[in-house]
Amino acid sequence: MALFTLTKLTFREASRRKILLAAVLLGVVFLVVFGIGFSVILNDYKAHTYRASASVLEQGENLILMAGLYAVNFLTVMMTVLTSVDTISGEINTGTIHTLVSKPVPRWQIILGKWLGFVILLTLYLIMMAGGVFLTSYLVSGYMPPNPVAGMVLLWLNAILLLSVSFWGGTRLSTLANGVMVFGLFGVAFVGGWVEQIGAFFQNQTAINIGIISSLILPTDALWKRAAFEMQTSISNALGLTPFSSSSVPSPIMVVYAVLYLVVALALGVRAFQRRDL
Repeated sequence: MALFTLTKLTFREASRRKILLAAVLLGVVFLVVFGIGFSVILNDYKAHTYRASASVLEQGENLILMAGLYAVNFLTVMMTVLTSVDTISGEINTGTIHTLVSKPVPRWQIILGKWLGFVILLTLYLIMMAGGVFLTSYLVSGYMPPNPVAGMVLLWLNAILLLSVSFWGGTRLSTLANGVMVFGLFGVAFVGGWVEQIGAFFQNQTAINIGIISSLILPTDALWKRAAFEMQTSISNALGLTPFSSSSVPSPIMVVYAVLYLVVALALGVRAFQRRDL
């Protein structure tokens, strides 16, 4: 089937890009630095809290782990946008897309095949990065967070959501404009999420509403907050002991909204590509 052939070709083409090689190499460096930092910080933490209970030590281990995953989330976002932003728009501008559309292959298969190729690529990258953080934590301290699978799925969903938005934009905008749009939407969601968190702390309903609206515009920050909630300890979530704790945790309904958002963005991209005059 042409769909799977396009998926395989897209994966091969994307995996050969220098930006992917740079991302993987920097990812390995990040994991090495994270492992060294985790070990040093944990030893220092134990030295200053040698009489602390096991639960207090667990809070410290969880905080370091969440900091690592916070960085992984950003690295995955950057990886998603930078590798996919010119996939459709770039091929349209250079005319290479004509090689595909001139063949007896439905246009929806072209978009979906390319999308699936990037899904596989991003899945492997996230497994390497987030899995590396989990493994480092376990090897250094023997600690694993609550619900690591649920957290990984939410981080993965975050990346695929941005990928779908990037594909949608690529069918209508130039590469530069598409990149500005995707990063701009992500920035709005990121800032709105922090405004909501601060507003919830001070019980400011206006700030909370701003955060909710930004999450509806693009629910990426909401997915991260939900992932953090799943992987933090119950004490941290209840008392808000870390920068990743939130007094306004996104509900499962927001996760469903993110999935629907993803599907609609991809469907709009397919529709726009089918109607576009090439």
